[in-house]
Amino acid sequence: MRQLTVISGKGGTGKTTLTGAFAALAEGAVIADCDVDAPDLHLILHPEIKEEKKFSGMKLASINHEKCINCRKCYENCKFDAITDDLRVNELKCEGCGVCVYVCPVNAVEFKERDSGILYISETRFGPMVHARLNIGEETSGKLVSLVRSTAREIAEKRKKDLIIIDGSPGIGCPVIASLTDSDLALIVTEPTLSGLHDLKRVYDVSKHFGIKTMVCINKYDINRENSEKIEKFCMENGIEIAGEIPYDPDFTKAMIEEKTIIEYNDNPLVREIWEKIKEVMQSLS
Repeated sequence: MRQLTVISGKGGTGKTTLTGAFAALAEGAVIADCDVDAPDLHLILHPEIKEEKKFSGMKLASINHEKCINCRKCYENCKFDAITDDLRVNELKCEGCGVCVYVCPVNAVEFKERDSGILYISETRFGPMVHARLNIGEETSGKLVSLVRSTAREIAEKRKKDLIIIDGSPGIGCPVIASLTDSDLALIVTEPTLSGLHDLKRVYDVSKHFGIKTMVCINKYDINRENSEKIEKFCMENGIEIAGEIPYDPDFTKAMIEEKTIIEYNDNPLVREIWEKIKEVMQSLS
């Protein structure tokens, strides 16, 4: 089983657009949307939800006032001001650190499961899809991404699928690291802007740190050829293979408006070439 993770150093580079196209070309891969903070792959793939699972990230403190002796140690020791003057827990401030449980002399504080998001197992016109939504303000995105990936792997094993295509989160934080873990190949989608080049370097450092084979796709390369050349130079100096360069094309936007992949909209030959190159590289990995 191979795992391809499509990532980007910043949002808006075309990462999800390419992931959707690869799903259309792969013929039966398991698809995983690991951008749990702002998922949008479902807007193209229209998944039919078959199963929902509640996700609990951090624990939430709860004070049993029948046991409480009003010693106020929990209030005095909470560094997040999550316990009010009347010894109630402000759920929006509680970080689940557990100090209140530790300092309570009568075990009046306990942890309860916190509703942090939802995991979805769905079917799309291109195959099974696992995706999720993290609740607003929750901070356990990396844990939810790991759950998405492990669930996708279970489905792939059960259905005897040999490829998982992962739409990773943008940036370099916890959800990106969780998206990349155990991947066979990372495709970084970038654009020829100064921030695009800067963030490409940062996210490449992450994939390099974990020893993951990495390729780069330059999207809208013709909007600034000078910056595209800088990206090409960086890739050459670091031994990174460029999977392809895509010119600016309004058809990508038109395809999204019609809620289709670019392959369904106009069977884009450049995207096909990129996919074929990716397949060759993945088949060569041992």
